[in-house]
Amino acid sequence: MDSKTIYGAGLTVLAAALASQVRAESPPATAPAQVIVTAVRPAQRVQLPVQTETVTSRTIAASINVVNTEDAVKYLPDILVRKRHIGDTQAPITTRTSGVGSSARSLIYADDVLVSALIGNNNSTASPRWGLIAPQEIDHIDVLYGPFAAAYPGNSIGEVVNIVTRMPTHLEAGVDILGAWQNFSEYATHEDLGSGQISAYVGDRAGPLAFWLSANHLTTTAQPLAFVTETAPSTTSAAGVPTAGAVAAVNRTGQPIQVIGAGSMEHQLQDNAKLKVSLDLSPSVTATYSVGVFSNQVNATARTYLANAAGDPVYAGTVNIAGQAISVPASAFDANVYHYDELHVGQSLKIASHTGGDFDWEVVGSLYDYVRDREEMPSGALPAANAGGPGTVTDMDGTGWGTLDLKGVWRPVAQEVSFGLHADQFDLISNKFNTPNWIAGPETSLATSSLGKTRTLAAWAQDAWAITPAVKLTLGARLETWNAFGGLNFSAVPALNQRQPALSATHISPKASLAWTPAAGWRLTASYGEAYRFPTVEELYQAVTTGVILSVPNPNLRPEDAHSGELSVERNWGKGSVRVSAFGEWVDNALISQTAPLLPGSTTLFSFVQNVGETRVLGVETVVEQDDVLVKGLSLTASLVYADARTVADAALPSAVGKQLTGVPTWRATAVASYQATPRLTLTAAVRYSSRVFATINDIDPVTHTFQGFDPYLVADLRVAYQVTPHLTASLGVDNANDDNYFLFHPFPQRTVLAELKWAL
Repeated sequence: MDSKTIYGAGLTVLAAALASQVRAESPPATAPAQVIVTAVRPAQRVQLPVQTETVTSRTIAASINVVNTEDAVKYLPDILVRKRHIGDTQAPITTRTSGVGSSARSLIYADDVLVSALIGNNNSTASPRWGLIAPQEIDHIDVLYGPFAAAYPGNSIGEVVNIVTRMPTHLEAGVDILGAWQNFSEYATHEDLGSGQISAYVGDRAGPLAFWLSANHLTTTAQPLAFVTETAPSTTSAAGVPTAGAVAAVNRTGQPIQVIGAGSMEHQLQDNAKLKVSLDLSPSVTATYSVGVFSNQVNATARTYLANAAGDPVYAGTVNIAGQAISVPASAFDANVYHYDELHVGQSLKIASHTGGDFDWEVVGSLYDYVRDREEMPSGALPAANAGGPGTVTDMDGTGWGTLDLKGVWRPVAQEVSFGLHADQFDLISNKFNTPNWIAGPETSLATSSLGKTRTLAAWAQDAWAITPAVKLTLGARLETWNAFGGLNFSAVPALNQRQPALSATHISPKASLAWTPAAGWRLTASYGEAYRFPTVEELYQAVTTGVILSVPNPNLRPEDAHSGELSVERNWGKGSVRVSAFGEWVDNALISQTAPLLPGSTTLFSFVQNVGETRVLGVETVVEQDDVLVKGLSLTASLVYADARTVADAALPSAVGKQLTGVPTWRATAVASYQATPRLTLTAAVRYSSRVFATINDIDPVTHTFQGFDPYLVADLRVAYQVTPHLTASLGVDNANDDNYFLFHPFPQRTVLAELKWAL
């Protein structure tokens, strides 16, 4: 019996039990609506048949070391925020079935406005735009697990993060000042690094009008995000300039390497501003306009470990390291030197009714625009290139997206019928130009270009029916029509100028959930959902160089087709709860980057996104919460997740079949103990654990503790928050207090001390 059959049998058994419960009860004339989410708030009117975990603003302020908004979710089950340093703009999240390289398999919203960057499916250019939300404006954050709600597109395969912000009811103002210090040591790099942030906000309400204005300035100095390595030759030689300083190591596949320098050492200046204005058009209808400006400047440098006999630094050329001749190209260090200049603007308008009666509706529109987005890199050898010289400029100005959602909810007796229409368009404009001076020179000839658009139109409906006070059935479906068009790939050298074919697809995704409350405090839920995750623009129009040939490997990718199921048992008591969920996910045509021949008949392998036949994840998740553990004021939350993630079928790379999926750990756990020792003093200790993951789909990277390897990790965090006066709060925190030294491809932050002062009116 295969795993799909097992999950189907489980769903059938629960359905039979529920049917017997229905026969034993006479439905009342008015059956109360049973809410499946963990909390009901005005911002979330539609009942969602999804397991939900929540973190509130009170918990965030008291118990979590939050510098940037994404820090607020780091202790929720199944989540890793790949935040490489304070202010990192490349910080996607994992799901219980996907790694950080699958950013398009999760959705992040702020007040129903998309924060995820669905132009790609990676952990760099497609990372969420967390900077559009100030930590001080958060009311609560809900994380919804699995694609079981028709209201969300197929990108909800893994999870949906709903950030709900607040509007003031009276005059509010505040200033936060934070400093952070990290001591970092890896290979031949040993540094003390500091970062600082100042934030301010003000808000008020006057009758039907309310506003919120916040601003933030952040300056960071990060540890190296990369190390420069060269493969160690198997033979000895007297050739090359004798140098010292390299560190002998092995790469993730076990090959001997020499680590010759550190790179991508980012110094960052980041400025954000946000304005929200709400107006009550009537007692039951409110319009809210929001605009956020995100400015980011990054200067990344590289440093060589190599020195010649005179003590001068060596960055390029043929060198001799311990009797081995190694040729170091200029590009070895150049790839780790760059300037970023980003100015992004996000806007949204939301008009919603909130009667709570028979019918409510909502209209939400949003625009996100890359007003300025430039990356400048040298092409000449360091150290001379630090002062200028030839290079390239990658210009993504004009990239962005727009969304529009119309939603309604009708509440007849014992039911809640919700429905909606959705439209979105994502535009990719990525041009790389040559320049005579990479620091301040003009853009000259076009080197490469990638252009394209995707558009999705959708309609959805869902009926949550309280059959009896103890039984609730939710059925839904989502119809989606997807198009990709305007694709162009250009390269000057090697030559390529190719218009890509337009693509289209239409699919229906059914959803079903059955919940049973057999007794007070108990709830059993069975859920099933199908979801289609359509290819992103960057996945469709990727370019791969094969010697002198530049190729677009597959502009005809098919959408992922995911079938997900979950069986959940939850027990709630006065001050605590426990939930155990068994989940399964089967994905046909999974979009995964893997190695395979690019040209027909070739034996040369390249890495690019392909449709992998089938993947499967089976797992169990346990979440426990308890207040007043042993003593009054001591709260404990903990989660433990087991996932068996495998490739089931892969015609292009048969060696991947049966292997652990890229980026998904077998075990993941969190635990947070928070003690309110006095009304003013809160003490918190937390731990985060993950077993190792693989970077390659056929698991050929056995070495974990090396640059580009993926270590298991166990990280302990501490926090003390003290309310000095009614208006002033001081906190002292330590992230990675146990100083776990680990790689997740990049080296991650080591022990970091954070001190913060918050003043509020």
